[in-house]
Amino acid sequence: MMGNKQKIIEIKNLSFSYAKDIKILEEIVFEMFDDDFVGLIGPNGGGKTTFLKIILGLLEPDSGEIKVFGKKPKEARREIGYIPQYSKIELDFPINVLEVILTGILGNKKIFSYYSKDDKKKALEVMHKVGIEDLKNKQIGELSGGQRQRVLIARALVRNPKLLILDEPTSNIDIPSEKNLFEFLKKINKKTAIIIVSHDISAISSFIRQIGCLNKTMYFHREGKINKKLLEAGYKCEIDLIGHGIPHRVFPEHKH
Repeated sequence: MMGNKQKIIEIKNLSFSYAKDIKILEEIVFEMFDDDFVGLIGPNGGGKTTFLKIILGLLEPDSGEIKVFGKKPKEARREIGYIPQYSKIELDFPINVLEVILTGILGNKKIFSYYSKDDKKKALEVMHKVGIEDLKNKQIGELSGGQRQRVLIARALVRNPKLLILDEPTSNIDIPSEKNLFEFLKKINKKTAIIIVSHDISAISSFIRQIGCLNKTMYFHREGKINKKLLEAGYKCEIDLIGHGIPHRVFPEHKH
């Protein structure tokens, strides 16, 4: 407990490998509180998506400890809204926005259950909160990238999660939509903790409050300060902090 803050994730000395002797994550130490907005950065193959899957209970660590809301990750999954890096929604599938959002309730219902009036009311309320109520009858394939991303956030929020996890949510949207998305997430963060994975450091830097750089191990700053020292520790190469993104110089001994 930090002041009145509630610790929602606690990880100690966690390691994971897909194959013997090939560590993907090693000796991870991480903690998160209920009002945190964590930006997670790092090179491709650094273990970011694997890390998220362990928090979600989709993968089991080889060693170490992890508690999510004081429970095993699998037991805490209902408390988490998750938006994966690549949505599995087929854009040509005949389903409208309201129907997509209602599928987010499925995790809290028994198989073959029907949606109730309360379910639909909840879906409409979250659509209003996200600002997409006017899109409820639109086919998912008719939406712009930014609109689709809001639909997926609404789908995750309809279960009233205490933690929202987004894996590369801005990869298929334009810069104005990206800015609108982060402004919206900042509002959500008043009631919901957030972890967002992004390669775009300049985009997230003014919104996040904590920063983690993950490249097999975790370099975590609770103050959310993105600096050259942090990036060079995580990316294992000399960094030039200029422009949009992460231009950097890679020396021969640092291939990635």
